[in-house]
Amino acid sequence: MSTQVTALPAEQLAQKIDDRTATVAVIGLGYVGLPLLRVMHDVGFSTLGFDVDQRKIDKLKKGESYLQHLGEDFVTDLSKSDRFDASSNAEDLAKADILILCVPSPIGKHNEPDLSYIVESTRLIAKVLRPGQLVCLESTTYPGTTRGDCLPILQESGLEPGTDFFVAFSPEREDPGRKDFSTSSIPKLVGGIDPTSTKLANAFYAAGIGQTVAVESAEVAEAAKLLENIYRCINIALVNELKPLMTDMGIDIWDVINAASTKPFGFQAFWPGPGLGGHCIPIDPFYLTWKAKEFGHRTRFIELAGEINNAMPNYVVSRVAEALNEAGKSVKNAKIMICGLAYKPNVDDTRETPAAEIIRQLSERGADLCYHDPLVETFPEMRKYSFDMKSVDLSQEKLVQTDCVVVVTNHDATDWDSIAQHAPLIVDTRNQMGSYECAGTIFKA
Repeated sequence: MSTQVTALPAEQLAQKIDDRTATVAVIGLGYVGLPLLRVMHDVGFSTLGFDVDQRKIDKLKKGESYLQHLGEDFVTDLSKSDRFDASSNAEDLAKADILILCVPSPIGKHNEPDLSYIVESTRLIAKVLRPGQLVCLESTTYPGTTRGDCLPILQESGLEPGTDFFVAFSPEREDPGRKDFSTSSIPKLVGGIDPTSTKLANAFYAAGIGQTVAVESAEVAEAAKLLENIYRCINIALVNELKPLMTDMGIDIWDVINAASTKPFGFQAFWPGPGLGGHCIPIDPFYLTWKAKEFGHRTRFIELAGEINNAMPNYVVSRVAEALNEAGKSVKNAKIMICGLAYKPNVDDTRETPAAEIIRQLSERGADLCYHDPLVETFPEMRKYSFDMKSVDLSQEKLVQTDCVVVVTNHDATDWDSIAQHAPLIVDTRNQMGSYECAGTIFKA
C-alpha cells in the first residue's frame, strides 16, 4: 500500500508561482497597484483587483481608465480577460494565493505616520488567511512595520508564519508619467520576515519584474525605500535653498546647475521648484523622523530639508507680489492664473501639490484666482485644501486680461506658445519659458 505525501504550504505555493497557477490579489488600485496588477496579469497569473472605492471597480469592469497617464487601452485589455476580476467585496480575497498591499500611507496633521490603511487592509486579509498564502506589503513606511504591525494581526488567525503563511515587504518604486522606466523594468527590492518568505516573494516578483534584489530582511527593504526618497528630498532642498540666494546675487540657478552637470563624476543634478508634491518625497522622510524619536535620535538633515521644501510656496508667492509690484499692481484684486495643478508634469496626480498652498496664500491676499491644467479639470478634495475651481481655457482673451501667470507645473500638453505670446507677466518656477520669445515680462521664482 502506498502512502500519499502532501506537499508543504511553501512547496505548494512555489509550484503555483512557477507554473503561473497562483491567483494574485492586489489591494489598492491606484498609481502603484494597478500597474503592478497588469504586469502580473500579462505574465500569466489570474489577477483580482480589490479596492474599497466602488467607482474604481465599476470603471475597471467597464474597461474605463481613471489614471490618465496609463491610457484607455491599459484597462480595456484587462477588462476583456478571463484572468482578471475586480471587486470591493473583501470575501473575494480568499481566492488569492498571493496578496499585495498597495494602500496609502499618509501622515497626520503633526507629521505622524498614519498606518490606518495598512492596518485595516491587513485585518481584511487576516479574516481569510489560510495555509499557502503569501502577503506582501508595498506601501512606504518606517522600518519594522511589516514585522511589528502587520505580522501580529495575521498571527491572530492562529496560523504559523514562515510555515503556514509567508510575509514580505517589497517597496513600490513607481514614477507616474515616466517613459524610460516602467513597473516591469524597475529593479524590485524584496525582503521577507524569514528566509522562506523572502525566497517565495522573490520568485513571485521575478516572474514579472526584469530584476529582483533579495535583501536580508523586511526591515532592510523598508529602510532602503526611505533612504531613496530622503536622498531626493535633501538634495532638492539644497537647490531650493540656493535658488533665492542666487536670485538675489543676480545669478540664474538653472545656469549654475547646468554648468555643474558638465562634471562627469561626483555630481548629480537636482532641480529647484515651487515645493514638493506627490505621495512620496513630501511624506516618506517624516516616517523615519517619527520612528527615530523612539530610539532617541533626531534626524536633523531630514527635518531641515522638510522646512526648506515646505517654505517654497511662500517664496513663490513673494516673487509674485514682487513681480506685480514692479508692474505697478498689488496682489489684492490682481487676476492671477496658476498654470498647472498636478504636482509634476504629464500626470493628473494632485497629491500634496504645492500649487494648492500657493493658491491658498494668494487667495488670502485677495487675488482673483483661476487655474489652467489640461489634465486636471476640477480642483479635487485634498487632505488640507478645498477650492471650488475648474480649469480655464488658455484663450488669447483670457491671457491678455490676466495680470500674472504663475508657471507651477510644466505639462507638455500646455500651450506654452500662447502663454508666451499673450501673457503680460509670467512668474516661472520651472524655467519653462526660457526657450520662448515672450511678449511680456518674465520673473523666475
